[in-house]
Amino acid sequence: MRKYIAEAIGTFVLVFFGVGSAVLAGGGIGIADSISITGISFTFGISVVAMAYSIGQISGAHLNPAVSMGMLVAGRMTLKEFGGYAVFQTVGAIVAAATIYIMATNSAGGYDIASNGLGQNGWGPDYGGEFFMISAFLFEVIATAVFLVVILAVTSETGNAAMAGLAIGLTLTMIHLVGITVTGTSVNPARSIGPAMFVGGTALSQLWLFIVAPLIGGALGGILHQARITGTSPADAAASTPLASPDL
Repeated sequence: MRKYIAEAIGTFVLVFFGVGSAVLAGGGIGIADSISITGISFTFGISVVAMAYSIGQISGAHLNPAVSMGMLVAGRMTLKEFGGYAVFQTVGAIVAAATIYIMATNSAGGYDIASNGLGQNGWGPDYGGEFFMISAFLFEVIATAVFLVVILAVTSETGNAAMAGLAIGLTLTMIHLVGITVTGTSVNPARSIGPAMFVGGTALSQLWLFIVAPLIGGALGGILHQARITGTSPADAAASTPLASPDL
């Protein structure tokens, strides 16, 4: 249970500070850009770094059902563990979104969630760069797969444990720098579910993509890691590798 609670807390931190940087800090966190892409990207990345070095030894600091999916496919955790991680990660994200909502709406200037949103993911007209669904789907699959290839490599036996958290955080920053105008950058079903629960409408109707695409990307990353880096298939790895969550 300790590792599940750690995942809930870690995901809360990721969503609270990452999404909070867009909702609460807004343009003030940007670096010479009106929509704060640089600042928001680094906030997500730094949040992962902080959690990697604080709860990594407890749960592996997945903070993301797609990461846990990659670990499952790579043979590093059991199906039961995956289910527990995903549930607690989602709970942490929802609590974080609720906290952001309470804070945003309790200010002198007020906050209109209908017009300002809550850092939800999306695509299409009036969202970011107005990319179509196929672009959103492709980005989320590809970005999540790359994210998992990096995570699985740096947390492997041949990886550099001391630098793992930093490498993962910088990779997430890179992904956000490109993806914010495409989808708002999910690569994390829990991160998408939290805000969508409070925004409703289009955010909820488009939520399926930010659950399905990252999970596909996570699984693909696990397959690529096994087939191209270790030279074994996921089935071979499952038969020969103890099923356990990795530590950073």
